[in-house]
Amino acid sequence: MHVSTKKWLFTKISSFMLMPLMIWFIVNFVSIYENDYQTVTLFFTQQPTKILFSIFIVVAYFFSALTISEIIEDYIKDQKIKNVANKLLNIFAIIMPLITITGIYNLS
Repeated sequence: MHVSTKKWLFTKISSFMLMPLMIWFIVNFVSIYENDYQTVTLFFTQQPTKILFSIFIVVAYFFSALTISEIIEDYIKDQKIKNVANKLLNIFAIIMPLITITGIYNLS
C-alpha cells in the first residue's frame, strides 16, 4: 500500500472515531461548563471519563497531525523545511497528549 493511501485511510478512520468521541465530549462539556472546580475535577477523575477522554485526546492529536502534515506537504516546497516541520509536528503530537493524559490521571 502506498504511503499516501495509508495516510488517507488513517485520516478517514481517525475522523470516524472522532465523531462519537466529540459528541460525548460536547455533551459532557455543556453539562459541566458552569460548575465549580471540584465538580469538574470529580468528572475527570471518574474511570470511564479518564479512558474516554484519553482516547479522545490521542485520536484528536493523531488526526490533527495527519491533516497538518498534508498541508505541510502541499504548501512547503523546500524539502529540508518540510522534514523539520513534519518532525516537530510529530513530536508535538506525541508530547501534548502525554502531558494532557498525565495531568488528567494525576488529578485524583
